[in-house]
Amino acid sequence: MNSKQSIHFHAASLGDINKIMMIYDSARAYMRREGNANQWNGGYPSPELIATDIDCGHCYVGTDECGDIVAVFSLIAGEDPTYACIDGEWLNDLPYATIHRLASSGKVKGVLKACVDFCSALHANLRADTHECNRTMLARLSACGFIRCGIIRIADGSPRIAFQRPCANSQQSVQSRK
Repeated sequence: MNSKQSIHFHAASLGDINKIMMIYDSARAYMRREGNANQWNGGYPSPELIATDIDCGHCYVGTDECGDIVAVFSLIAGEDPTYACIDGEWLNDLPYATIHRLASSGKVKGVLKACVDFCSALHANLRADTHECNRTMLARLSACGFIRCGIIRIADGSPRIAFQRPCANSQQSVQSRK
């Protein structure tokens, strides 16, 4: 692994789906090795979901300096229905974008930070969620400035830990809630 290698993000194309699915396979295997046996089961995310994300302009891939795809995620601007009800409290009610389905091939370090930097340039207020057993993501979200806000439930009713990384304009509201 090369920790100094840069990642270039750009919109995914339908021709990237096979490589994207290989990244998700690698991420699922990593999660299982790390004790997270319950996230992304049943073939999630499916090629059909990824194709929909690509068609909607939500799916991005990260490439290394050789042009190989080493990361994938979806960035969806606007209100996320699963975030409407939270056992906890969001830091603010400003417009936001949500990072979903982030995965790495494991070949390059710093994927989440690079992803957050990229997404922050497009949307100042970011949200994300992850499974309680995804220790890697829990630690890295916090390291990237995300604050744990509570528990949301995804479409099948499963709980996820919800995070928000507020824009600079909302730092005062963050401080007042601590």
